[in-house]
Amino acid sequence: MIEISRRALLGTGTAFLATGCAVARDSARKAEIVSGADAGDGTSDADFTLIEVTPESLDEIASWPVTDPRPKRRWPSRGAGVTSQKIAPGDRISVRVWTTEDASLITSAGQRYADIPDLAVSPSGHIVLPYVEEVHVAGLAPEVARTRVQERLSTVIPSAQVQITSHAGRRNSVDVLEGVRNPGTFPLAERNLTVLNLVSAAGGVADSTGNPQIMITRGGTVYRMPYEDVLEAPELDVALRGGDRVMIRPDARGFTSLGATGGQRMFPFPSEKLSALQALSVIGGIADNRADPRGLLILRRYPAGTALGPHGPSRDKVVFSFDLTHAERLFAADQFQLQDGDVVLATMAAGTTLQRALGLFGGLLNAGRALRVD
Repeated sequence: MIEISRRALLGTGTAFLATGCAVARDSARKAEIVSGADAGDGTSDADFTLIEVTPESLDEIASWPVTDPRPKRRWPSRGAGVTSQKIAPGDRISVRVWTTEDASLITSAGQRYADIPDLAVSPSGHIVLPYVEEVHVAGLAPEVARTRVQERLSTVIPSAQVQITSHAGRRNSVDVLEGVRNPGTFPLAERNLTVLNLVSAAGGVADSTGNPQIMITRGGTVYRMPYEDVLEAPELDVALRGGDRVMIRPDARGFTSLGATGGQRMFPFPSEKLSALQALSVIGGIADNRADPRGLLILRRYPAGTALGPHGPSRDKVVFSFDLTHAERLFAADQFQLQDGDVVLATMAAGTTLQRALGLFGGLLNAGRALRVD
């Protein structure tokens, strides 16, 4: 009979307990990370500052710089758009000329009309018609342009009656480049075409666009506004102008989750504002059997030189500390706003390593009782 020695297993378990710190850990402890931190007064040699997030510290933190990789938030003023279509250079015009004459300069015998298709409006605003040469039509409503063309043709075809059809060019259309189900070029109709009108005409926002941001390029200026804000505020649903280029892009901001959390990876911002508590919800919370509820940390690096001064922390690198065991600190965490590039780190509880070692030791003892080879 061969018997595995329980004494040997017991010795092995004792060794585990003696070297408990060697048991694999998901994260460091809070004390290990913040050791030697500057207390916020700039007197320490440490290259980072530790800030306890409390109701009293929130106002000061809120006054510090914001890191945001997105274009500056600004928006066109609400004004009238295209109340009626006006012909512009780059448009194309088709002309149909009706006549009662048996034969004319542009019709043959028995023909009652002639088409002059696809006339390009020149940069100077003219179209070229046979026998009457140039006719200026830019800046005119289609009906006014029709009257002008008919007057000119009447000099060579007295009975001429004219119909015109205009097709919008670059200056009378807007482009939707991305972020919608059906991107493309959309002509400005005879009404005010607003941002939401355009998004609807393009099939709506693409499902894959998280926290969509509307960007309008007008001339050399880029405007940006969260789509949610435009939906909720009618005054932000501004009229578009010919030549506008519209893009809907997902929020470029993100944060990283590490340590004893429900998910260790990068996460995009799901909304315009994201508090520390909301971020915990996004990542699946903290591990209740490993994480230290008094040791939730958010690590932030401010752009060099932007943070220092009377309205910023004493160091570019800041560690914000949260205690989730008190109601007032929970409310403070729900008011603390994450920024792009933040790292959410759930530290390990002090007794977790010992608890794991005891678990291993208990497993070894059970193995010693059960393992016996006859």
